[in-house]
Amino acid sequence: MSGTTLMVQGTTSDAGKSVLVAGLARVLHRRGLSVVPFKPQNMALNSAVTADGGEIGRAQALQAAACGLEPHTDMNPVLLKPSSDQGAQVIIHGRPAAQMDARAYHDYKRVAHEAVMASHARLAAHYEHILVEGAGSPAEINLREGDIANMGFAEAVDCPVILVADIDRGGVFAHLVGTLALLSESERARVRGFVINRFRGDGSLLQPGLDWLEKETGKPVLGVLPYLHGLYLDAEDALPREAVPEADAGALRVVVPALPRISNHTDFDPLRLNPAVDLRFVGPGESLQPADLVLLPGSKAVRNDLAWLREQGWEDAIRRHLRYGGRVMGICGGFQMLGRAVHDPEGVEGPPGSTLGLGWLEIETTLGPEKRLERVQGDRVLDGPAAVEGYEIHAGVTTGRGLERPLLHLSHGPDGARSEDDTVIGTYVHGVLDRAEAATAIVEWAGLDVGVTRAQDLSAAREVGLDRLATALEEHLDMERILRLLRPQKASR
Repeated sequence: MSGTTLMVQGTTSDAGKSVLVAGLARVLHRRGLSVVPFKPQNMALNSAVTADGGEIGRAQALQAAACGLEPHTDMNPVLLKPSSDQGAQVIIHGRPAAQMDARAYHDYKRVAHEAVMASHARLAAHYEHILVEGAGSPAEINLREGDIANMGFAEAVDCPVILVADIDRGGVFAHLVGTLALLSESERARVRGFVINRFRGDGSLLQPGLDWLEKETGKPVLGVLPYLHGLYLDAEDALPREAVPEADAGALRVVVPALPRISNHTDFDPLRLNPAVDLRFVGPGESLQPADLVLLPGSKAVRNDLAWLREQGWEDAIRRHLRYGGRVMGICGGFQMLGRAVHDPEGVEGPPGSTLGLGWLEIETTLGPEKRLERVQGDRVLDGPAAVEGYEIHAGVTTGRGLERPLLHLSHGPDGARSEDDTVIGTYVHGVLDRAEAATAIVEWAGLDVGVTRAQDLSAAREVGLDRLATALEEHLDMERILRLLRPQKASR
């Protein structure tokens, strides 16, 4: 088998590339076609553990679900996880390869290119169709040399491209025409049409602009996708843009500090979707609002984010929160912050050294270069039976008396810790709230009345979102024209 490839590129970050690939994947899957997602290079702090024990971007795990597949490292062979404004951990085929700054990675792109092409070849040998997601914009002039994320990849595998733009941002026609203008002649020829995303309003008022765009560029508008209010899909990286429906009266109040290097904030999606919970992210310069539960999220730079938390005055605020009867939970990096100290003797996440933790759990963590990547499942949360599943993605070994009071009981053993007074808990398991039973146990521990909880399994919500998205694409896009792009052909040059 030699699969055909279609690539979706965007005029900007967050234009809708991930969503369009996921929706197209579900459309093809529902039609009984063999399809697989692919993103050559991803830069994201939201990640997932794959069936083969590696790490890929969260969006590619979502797209795999849209295809009815288990996620695999070949779906995202190069993942960059930023640890500072200029540096990132480089993950190749699911495993950490190095910590690099931007200039060093530019020189490393030859190695990354080989990994990308090897993964694409393996997928092409096993699937009929490959749906590829670009990264950022193909018109970023300073990044064009050695590009493996956008047109550089499209040229290498000789595939057609759909260009998507977000009209909700404004300037959609300038984005599309300007992007084309900055491409080479052969790259422009690869763009076979446009998709306009997140449209609100009267379509007849947009039509003159679409007519002009087609005349100006000679390329068709393949469809206009409406703004799908309330659509739930896992976010690739950015914090949620759209507010969830208003919470019930008397809802559990939950706040999450938006750390500079927050990772896997999708851990909190089950709470955002639960009308019995009022969850809010608290940004820099904001004070912690009155809450029942403070959730400390994962972090790609635990010691730096802990220092930032203190600079914001939130350590004292959380201490007051506990003194007045509030609860605190940490996940992964947030769990490490809750201990007595975080040590980084080898400089895994920054300059070598140690940082005093918040001290509410009797644990200490020593970071190391080896990363634990494992899917997990269990049958107990706190002291009661409850199904739980998720995955671990962390560097570091945690020790201390606090582990004698674990939060979870997993198939491979206990996980996490609880304070003596049971007001502070922590775990390494991302996705700990995804199963309704586990989420219910934790929100009831945090103070929500038994019987009021309305948790749902996140996987069920994801499936509903994917099907809703696919139905919208079938209705609003020229799917037959798009499907013709997936038939064996050579892209025009």
